[in-house]
Amino acid sequence: MKTRIKNYKEFYEFYLTEHSKMWTRIFHFLGTLLLFAVLFYVIKSGKERFLWYVPIFGYGFAWFSHAVFEKNTPATFRYPLWSLISDFRMFFELLTGKLKFKN
Repeated sequence: MKTRIKNYKEFYEFYLTEHSKMWTRIFHFLGTLLLFAVLFYVIKSGKERFLWYVPIFGYGFAWFSHAVFEKNTPATFRYPLWSLISDFRMFFELLTGKLKFKN
């Protein structure tokens, strides 16, 4: 069994190695972007029935990319909270150019 990561700094370094392929980052980015679009739509329209799309976009795109491109197990299964935080952090770092889609 792998050693458990004890702090977030270490975890984010690990997280980025688990998201090293361009298409994995693209699919994560698109899933998070769609998640924000759904949340914005629900807030503006008041149509909460569309909230069920949030986990489909948020997890579906990400898990697909891990299975097809990265060929690893999503970190969400071992570190759910840190993974969620890191998904958003990676999204904003890609958006601002701090991270690149292609290494």
